[in-house]
Amino acid sequence: MTTATTTTTAMVTTITTMMTTGTTTIPVTDADLFRLMAWTSPAYPVGGFSYSHGIEMAVEEGRLKRQADLVAYIAAVLRQGAGRVDAVLFAQAHRAAGRDRPELLGEGRESPAQSDAALDEIAELAFAWRGTAETALESTQQGGSFASVTVTCWPDARFATFAQRHRGRLSHAVAFGAAAGMAGMPLRPALFAFLQGFCANLVSAGVRLIPLGQTDGQIATAALLPIISECADAALITPLDELGTASPLLDMLSMRHETQYTRLFRS
Repeated sequence: MTTATTTTTAMVTTITTMMTTGTTTIPVTDADLFRLMAWTSPAYPVGGFSYSHGIEMAVEEGRLKRQADLVAYIAAVLRQGAGRVDAVLFAQAHRAAGRDRPELLGEGRESPAQSDAALDEIAELAFAWRGTAETALESTQQGGSFASVTVTCWPDARFATFAQRHRGRLSHAVAFGAAAGMAGMPLRPALFAFLQGFCANLVSAGVRLIPLGQTDGQIATAALLPIISECADAALITPLDELGTASPLLDMLSMRHETQYTRLFRS
């Protein structure tokens, strides 16, 4: 539900999105929106522009030739590949990070020590959950960069300690999810923003590699909206013990990319 309210003292209009988590209704504040837009902006220095997630190899093999092909590829990543895995890991990391926050989970909250232990388990699982060397690098390099910049620009002692414990082994999804959870952001908007940023990087890679015009790139982005929404909703109801993926062609393209003769991207 979205409502618009006017803050008369500050003479500004605030758009408030209401999300329900457990028994608590949490507003998305201006500060939340600002952070999410900053964290998913191409200007946030995580290095996402240097990864294509196998798109470069798919283009070389003639598998991606037009805008519709790019949308289908990214949809497969979201539904059967790393996008699905990362969405679930993001949601679990967010929940673990927020378990000791009463405004997030009401009476079901845990102590900070219990919360951190659960979060550590998710971080280690995410580190192991990659099929190729390049997708592992894609995940951990961006995760490390995200953690480093976020610790500096949006200081949070607990997140800094968490990032230090998993230095060099922190996936982007878990780093982002944990930071958003510790900041008290509602889960679904944070997850949706993360997935949109992930897809935006892949669309940008496709625009450069196929190549496509900028308008075709934006058409592809618009076509991904319902798929991102579907992926976010599925992640919210998927427990860790039911997490799985089957995307052998995506993994093979990634492995072939490792020995591709001419490469512009790191994956």
